[in-house]
Amino acid sequence: MDKTELVADPQAVDPGASAMKKLPEVTLAFWIMKIAATTLGETAGDLFAQTLKLGYFLTTILLFLIFVVTLVVQLRSRRYNPFFYWTVILSTSMAGTTMSDFMNRDASAKYLSDGATSLGWGPQGLGLGYPAGAAILISLLVVIFTVWKLTGMTFVIRDIVTLRAEALFWSAILVSNTLGTSMGDFLSDSSGLGYAGGALLVTGLLAVLVALMRVPAVPNVLLFWIAFVLTRPLGATAGDFLTKPTAKGGLDLGTAGSSAVLFAVLVALMGYAHLRERRTLAT
Repeated sequence: MDKTELVADPQAVDPGASAMKKLPEVTLAFWIMKIAATTLGETAGDLFAQTLKLGYFLTTILLFLIFVVTLVVQLRSRRYNPFFYWTVILSTSMAGTTMSDFMNRDASAKYLSDGATSLGWGPQGLGLGYPAGAAILISLLVVIFTVWKLTGMTFVIRDIVTLRAEALFWSAILVSNTLGTSMGDFLSDSSGLGYAGGALLVTGLLAVLVALMRVPAVPNVLLFWIAFVLTRPLGATAGDFLTKPTAKGGLDLGTAGSSAVLFAVLVALMGYAHLRERRTLAT
């Protein structure tokens, strides 16, 4: 048995499962698209909440509704569609950005830009701080994985073919992207590393995970989920590096311009993935 497999045959768990592949193969292209989507999630979330001054509360509600709509489309799809899949990843990244900000921040001066008096419309945030927010999100993620484990369904992404397993998968994605945002913001704002330093640290940790793939005792499925969480703070720090003022260590490209460029890159990558998928089905 492959060391990454927790259940050899998913259909043995759920005889009614469709064998149709719903999720992508985990390749280098997958990770490039994941980083692009999470970086765009950071810049786009900040665009709505901060630049457009909708605030974290209202933006979180709107983006969570978008996540639900994109998730329904993905769940109803009968086969893997790169546009459906990566749109859900993007929506979880955007919603995770504002959910994390709403949990961790408030209207105190350290979270406000110069001249601002509030974080936008509605409640100003819970002000839990990054450690408390991360602890809550880690606890939620542990609960999701515990329930997932108890169901007996596989954690291996290529073998997720049932509706229940996919629902658990997307629940874990939403929480992990929110957790990753908290980690990225902590690295950027509170660790002293700055935006570029935080991004370099996460990149180094991801390199360690790549090296651990050659260690037989370490399950690849565990490395996948750690990497999936870590690519989110990489996107968060990279997004902040692109958009924040130069006085704070950023490039000051703005949330709108950065989001437009990243969106174009992601759409191009989705188009490429779609063409590859069609060629695969044709052979």
